[in-house]
Amino acid sequence: MKNIRNFSIIAHIDHGKSTLADRMIQYCGVVEDRNFKNQILDNMDIERERGITIKSQAITLPYRSRDGKDYILNLIDTPGHVDFSYEVSRSLASCEGVLLLIDAAQGVQAQTVANLYMAMEHDLEIIPVINKIDLPSADVDKVMEQIDSELGLDPYASLPCSAKEGTGVEEILEAIVHRIPPPKGDPEAELATTIFDAHYDPFRGTIIHCRVFEGTIRTGDIIRLMHDETTHRVEEVGSFLLPRQKKASLSAGDVGYIIAGIKTVSDVQIGDTITLDKRPRKEPLPGFRESKPVVFASIYPIASDDYEELAMSLEKYKLNDASFVYQKDSSIALGQGFRCGFLGLLHLEIVQERLEREYNLSIILSVPSVRYRFTLNDGEVLYIDNPAYYPDPMSIATSEEPYIRAAMMFPERYMGAVMKLCKEKRGENSALSYPSPGRIELVIEMPLADVIYDFYDGLKSITQGYGSFDYDIIDYRQSSLVLLDILVNGDRVDALSQIVYRGSARERGLRACERLKEEIPRQMFKIAIQGAVGGEIISRTTISAYRKDVTAKCYGGDITRKRKLLEKQKKGKKRMKMVGSVAIPQSAFIAILKSDNT
Repeated sequence: MKNIRNFSIIAHIDHGKSTLADRMIQYCGVVEDRNFKNQILDNMDIERERGITIKSQAITLPYRSRDGKDYILNLIDTPGHVDFSYEVSRSLASCEGVLLLIDAAQGVQAQTVANLYMAMEHDLEIIPVINKIDLPSADVDKVMEQIDSELGLDPYASLPCSAKEGTGVEEILEAIVHRIPPPKGDPEAELATTIFDAHYDPFRGTIIHCRVFEGTIRTGDIIRLMHDETTHRVEEVGSFLLPRQKKASLSAGDVGYIIAGIKTVSDVQIGDTITLDKRPRKEPLPGFRESKPVVFASIYPIASDDYEELAMSLEKYKLNDASFVYQKDSSIALGQGFRCGFLGLLHLEIVQERLEREYNLSIILSVPSVRYRFTLNDGEVLYIDNPAYYPDPMSIATSEEPYIRAAMMFPERYMGAVMKLCKEKRGENSALSYPSPGRIELVIEMPLADVIYDFYDGLKSITQGYGSFDYDIIDYRQSSLVLLDILVNGDRVDALSQIVYRGSARERGLRACERLKEEIPRQMFKIAIQGAVGGEIISRTTISAYRKDVTAKCYGGDITRKRKLLEKQKKGKKRMKMVGSVAIPQSAFIAILKSDNT
């Protein structure tokens, strides 16, 4: 056990985690050069294109140090985006140390600080690494100052490297061996294994990624998942080499995989504890919580004939993504569909893109919303994420919405613009600090509903890409919430309804009406598009009718002849409006979505 090191790489988005992992894998000779490809641990096309890690991976690196000793280094890779912060916390709970990667050109960012605090909570050994020193804009001295002032770490213990060129990788591996402590545990004790990830294999079922803290697990053992109280027979255990390497057993301190004939990934909870059925552990390992969706949207097929195909595709997708939840839903305007829950807006984008690419589907997403809490007059508490289930306004005693604590870092010159943006999004209880000259850290509390639409894009735009953003959900707070309905020609379009804050209802209604006006084709009669809260119309636009010049044949004569023809036309248009129905094109629903995302 003294020759095992379990570590993780944490950093802000795009600071070079995957590139450094690539260089380490190459240096340790896990994969031959002819089989190597960049971002080797990222096995999805979307991850490669966007340069982000969505699904964390683990790999075992055999390393011989300068003093001639052989070590086993278990790298537990982590996703970088804030949506997947729970998975990051479980990965960190499985380690004894971390490499904290900092970009030499960009310096310390919001998620760098957030990830550092997460590592400190788990009492891990932290090794600061300054990456991208080969860039012309790299300023190593300035980053060392930030490590000292903003992170409170020893700047002289940091290691400079260029993951792209491979310089400094050996020094990092030596630091992992000498500075990160070996794991502790008793191989003879009752089995205690934590699950930090899982993925689906079409031939073997769910493959559990785990770290063994106490005891030993062998092929053929009957294991128990402590949260669900389900039992399974172990078919295979092993370690994460490329490809997987089968072993007879995993003991305390090891990181590896378990295959036990579990059908779907959703049967396995991230953070759950595995123990032996014959000799169970009394208490599960601490830190487990169920991952709960925070953003909700409905998915509909563009062609109603594709509903069955969409249902099958979601079922297959769910095998791979345990945090994705869905249930049947229907809409008068869009037909049959599914109400889905996501960890955040990036998670929503990834699900949408994977469904379109991997399953060749054409889908429409409804406007994303969050889960609101309503207390009724009789004391009943309702959690509602779908506007279709908004309760009777007369029966609501209080309405509440989720709030987040957002941490932003940006250059001082953008202070006014960022504060204005936060004020527009109903930010409150702000706290400013100046971690280093010319840089500001702003911590502010905001409603999640206002952040999920376009806040991150707005922050990136006004700070010219220099602003960074990280958040965590804190609690529910009382707020005045109303149901905004969109009426087209007097008919309510249920797919366009939204639960909104009363103060921004008119602005949202106007925006929706303007977008619909651009998309709905003109008819032979006037079409009124209205935004309504209850019985009150708060916004309106009108699509003017096509007009035929019925007076063209009248030349000369009495004016009453023209008036008679115009009155006749007016009556016809009125009758047409009463019986005419307006077909809303699919592009109109997408336009409403864009109005909140662009």
